[in-house]
Amino acid sequence: MKLNSEITINELKSPLEQFWKLSGQKIELIEKSFDPSKGAPVFTEKGVYVTRGWTEWTQGFQYGSALLQFDATGDEKFLKIGRENTLHKMAPHLTHTGVHDHGFNNVSTYGNLLRLMKEGKITNNEWEKNFYEISLKVSGAIQAMRWTSIPGGGYIYSFNGPHSLFVDTIRSCRALVVSHALGHVLQGENDKRISLIQRAIQHILSTIRYNIFYGKGRDSYDIPGRTAHEAIFNTNDGNYRCPNSQQGYTGFSTWTRGLAWAVCGLGETLEVLDQIDERDYAILISKKALIEELVTAAKATADFYIANTPTDGIPYWDTGAPGLSKMGDYLNQTSDPYNEFEPIDSSAACITAQGLIRIGNFLKSSEPEVSKKYISAGLLVAKSLFSEPYLSTEKSHQGLILHSIYHQPNGWDYKPDPDKAPYGESSMWGDYHARELAVVLQRILNDEPYYSYFNCIHPIS
Repeated sequence: MKLNSEITINELKSPLEQFWKLSGQKIELIEKSFDPSKGAPVFTEKGVYVTRGWTEWTQGFQYGSALLQFDATGDEKFLKIGRENTLHKMAPHLTHTGVHDHGFNNVSTYGNLLRLMKEGKITNNEWEKNFYEISLKVSGAIQAMRWTSIPGGGYIYSFNGPHSLFVDTIRSCRALVVSHALGHVLQGENDKRISLIQRAIQHILSTIRYNIFYGKGRDSYDIPGRTAHEAIFNTNDGNYRCPNSQQGYTGFSTWTRGLAWAVCGLGETLEVLDQIDERDYAILISKKALIEELVTAAKATADFYIANTPTDGIPYWDTGAPGLSKMGDYLNQTSDPYNEFEPIDSSAACITAQGLIRIGNFLKSSEPEVSKKYISAGLLVAKSLFSEPYLSTEKSHQGLILHSIYHQPNGWDYKPDPDKAPYGESSMWGDYHARELAVVLQRILNDEPYYSYFNCIHPIS
């Protein structure tokens, strides 16, 4: 990336206004035409949202997007879309034992609704509040059941099975954090009470230690800040075996959306630690030591993203993708979504941008120059996303942020030109995280209460 220390958030005022106008149009397009009986919308083909059976992890982003639209604009038709669909369609996600995505589906819907109530943006109805709270309690406990123990800790295992730790789930841990903060626990055999915050922190520490690299010689590809999509364990004895990747090129290259989940998850975890009683997890690690590990991982992954992304802050799908070798000095140019070799993944940029800003905000007092670097990087990414060719201005296109991909190795993404890499399409997670990024920025710009998922417990001023 080519950082610009002079960039300011004020430069995004006009782009944000256009962004929210387009965002509302896209939400209404999907609501009018998409048939939810076929499943959740996942990504677009020829500009129209379609399903893609793998796991149901995107429906919360669909209805959560409407809630973020209401948050930003005050337009109550979007509150109605988000609230009614959460009530009538999201219940199966609360007790879904087969996924690692509860923080995505349920905190984005029930959590956003409870947050809006706590922030005073919707009426504080006691029974409605209780409904959201019990939903979030259940979700966190169900998610915590997908547990593999390893020496010194454990992790929430992915849909691949008990041997599999996905880097993605560091952000989905917020389901456990919220459930714990609401006073809930998971009860196991013989009424054993299992701490949800301890499981969340154990999972985060496992991710930091096994999915993120620090240049300490773990293998030949141990580059500081590199991430592996998946860490593989021997479930008989809990020992770590190797890195792997489901959606990246290899376990020895960096899938940039996996990197993005790490940057974002680390940033938001650092922000909420002051609101969690250290005594609730001190048996595992002290708050000081936990912050040291989180900051080390956050800086490593943020620096890797900055160093391995084109000048405008929008990355290609994997830093080791073989076609990149044919693209010349691509890191010192703006990203090219229309190239013939490797696709861009704008959704990784949507996710990373707010992570960079959150890490930067956390480091303001302790490392002011590093803080400025990360905040500037986040603003640069946002500026690129909220303008063409990434912002979707075509009225008939249901996507909001263009040039996102889902699964390059499986070849799932639509190619409008067979002689080029996939381009021109959107994803539900990319569009949701672009909206979440926009809420973060708009609140800072307007000097409003800081946006955090944990505002559903204690709003941050």
